[in-house]
Parts: sequence; C-alpha cells; structure tokens
Amino acid sequence: MLTRRTFLGTAAASLVSPFAMADGPRKRLAVVTNLWNYRSHAWHMAERFLHGYPLNGKWHRPPFDIVSAYVDQTPKNDLSRDRAKEFGFTIHPSVAEALRRGGKMLAVDAVLVIGEHGDYPKNEFGQIQYPRYEYFKQIVEVFAKDGRTVPVFNDKHLSWKWDRAREMVDTSARMGFALGAGSSLPVTWRMPSTDLPHGAPVEEIVVVAYGGREVYDFHGMETLQSMAERRKGGETGVAAIQTLGGEAVLKAMDAGSWQAGGWDPRLFEACLSRSQTLAQAPTLSHRYPTPAQIRQWANDPVAHRIEYVDGTKATLLMLNGIVADFTFAARIRGEAEPLSTLFYLPPTPNVVYSAALMSKAEETFTANKAPCPIERTLLTGGLTESGLQSLTRGSKRIETDHLAKVQYQVAKESLFWRS
Repeated sequence: MLTRRTFLGTAAASLVSPFAMADGPRKRLAVVTNLWNYRSHAWHMAERFLHGYPLNGKWHRPPFDIVSAYVDQTPKNDLSRDRAKEFGFTIHPSVAEALRRGGKMLAVDAVLVIGEHGDYPKNEFGQIQYPRYEYFKQIVEVFAKDGRTVPVFNDKHLSWKWDRAREMVDTSARMGFALGAGSSLPVTWRMPSTDLPHGAPVEEIVVVAYGGREVYDFHGMETLQSMAERRKGGETGVAAIQTLGGEAVLKAMDAGSWQAGGWDPRLFEACLSRSQTLAQAPTLSHRYPTPAQIRQWANDPVAHRIEYVDGTKATLLMLNGIVADFTFAARIRGEAEPLSTLFYLPPTPNVVYSAALMSKAEETFTANKAPCPIERTLLTGGLTESGLQSLTRGSKRIETDHLAKVQYQVAKESLFWRS
C-alpha cells in the first residue's frame, strides 16, 4: 500500500528541477469537467497535472500527462482550448471519446472528474444538479464495454442525490476500480498542525464555516467528518439531522448547550478564537464579537445539528458575515480544554489546498487505491442533502436511516498536509 509517508518521500526524492520528468513511462490522464475557465475547479485542480505543484519546498510534476478532455460548457472565457493547444491534448465531444481518445478502446490510465461550476439547474432544496453521476455512468459504460477499468477521482461530492452517490460507490466496488472523492478541506494545512487523537472519546463537535448554500455546506461537512471519523469506535453512522436557519440559529446560540437546543459555547468560542477572519467593527481589530454584534453581522446563518448513532453530537455553523474560514473544536471526555484548529486555505491565485487534494488524486491513480475513505464523502454528501431538506421543510428533524448504515474505520495515520 502506498502510504502518505512513502508517497511524499518518493515524490520528493524524484525532484531535480521544477519540470523534471519522473522516472519510467508517463501515464495518460483524461479530464471530464463541466467547464474550464479562470478560477473554476478545472483551473484549480486539472492544471496541477499540466504544470505540477509545490511539494515539500520543491516543484513536483505528477507522472501523468493530460492527453484528452471532455468539457461540457465552453463560455466566452473558456480556457480549455488554449490549454489544449499549449499542452498538446485533445478535447473530445463526449466522455466516451475522451476516454478512448477518439479510438475504439479505453486509452487512458486514469480519469479525473471535475463536476463543479457551470450553468446547471437547482432542485427544490437549492442543490445544484451538477452532472457528476451522469459522467460516472458514461465512464463505467466504457469500462464495461471495453473490459478494462482505471482509477477515477471525483472532485467534491459524488452526487447531489443520495441514491446516485450510493450507486457510484457500490459500482466502483463491484467493478474493482479505485474511486476517490472529496473536498480539499480535510487535506489542507491546519493551524495548529494537529489531528483528533485516533480513538479519542469525543462528546461534542462544533465547526464554524462560511460560504454559499450546499456548495460550502459540503466543505463544512467534510471538515467535520474528517475529524469525527477518528473518534473512539470509528464512524458509526448518523441517526438524524436538523438544520436551523436565520433567527432560529441566533436563538439557539443563546441556549447554552446541545440539550437546550444549541451547542457548547466553549467549543464555539474555541472556533472563533482560531479564525483569522473574525469580523470587526469599523476601525476596530482583535476583538471578540459580542452577542449583539453576531446578531447584527450574521448574514442568513445556518446551523446543521447532527446526531451520530453512537451518541456523539455535532454542529456545523455557517456564519457568513462573522468568519470567512473553517475552524473546528471538539470536547473530549477527560480533557479539561477543547481541541481546536483552523483548516488553513491559502489565498488566490495559487490556492495550494487544491494541490493537497490533487496529491490525493495522484496517489489514487498511482496506487489504484484512494487514501481517504470514500465512505466519508458518501456520508458528507448525504448529510448535505438531508440538511438542506430539513431547512426547506421548516427545520424538521430528519431521521437518516440511510446514513446510519454508513459505518467505517480509518487508520491512525493523518493524511492532511503538514509541511
């Protein structure tokens, strides 16, 4: 098994110059994406395989060449045609043709799916119906017809619809190919550089985050779950979720405890104390916001209250107007102080957290095994869907029998970037 340690060691040892070629034959990568323009996820992610990324103080070029692509939408600011001309790959009119490179048989060694951004409809719960599942179906159809499979990495969640995401995971297991997926949040740097101790008896978790509905809710869920899955007993599944919105969030903030309808205020304080973007009044700095300021500045706040099967409680707070980053805090039985950290996202344009995620894609392609559990992203996608359904239905508590069945264990080793 290719571990993070051996992967980084091998990668660092092979670097001679910023664009040094890796030893041995280079492998062929197909990219399937919604669109490819400035600051899109294809720009963030796929281009790591065109010109490399920084790794341990050197410039690493993955041993993969993008040889073909399918780009679903090409607005006026499309970059895919320029990139194809510069780097010598071909854009094809269908997913199947991209995988076969215009021929009759599968002609690539790995597939990177980036189903983010673009003009797609929303459903009644506010979910953008990105065609990740449709891409996946077309990919596995080629695998089935051509009698060969290759590893697939899917940027962000698997599908906006639970049944489809479950089918994707089951299909990859049945056909025997590696399927990686997820957000960059679990693998980016942390400040301080710490992880939840493996097997820790966690009682309650709070994550404070920001961003647009669903798209960033998912990032927050991945932040939470990448820690929660390390608790004593491993992941036992989720029993229920209730999502509050607007004034109900602010009232819950005053409740003082989970049992009273809110969350542990010490965990909330720990999260805000880790934030590098904590809101301030004009001309002020370095001040903890008062309850009145939080009420005034919070812009359409949302609180996802999550009940795990083993009794662990967690709250994901989306607090636009208060923070613009992702922080985590947990209460561990027997510990006097909360464990807390910031999930650090470097600024645009380089946003090296995308390189951290693509290092996991590269490892998936190289080892034919996803380093991060696919069950995590299956669960977080389902949590996002159920949370939005709860919010749309007047904050109704939803029992999530389907998510209670997502149970898994993770290794002791931490997978986030530390150097």
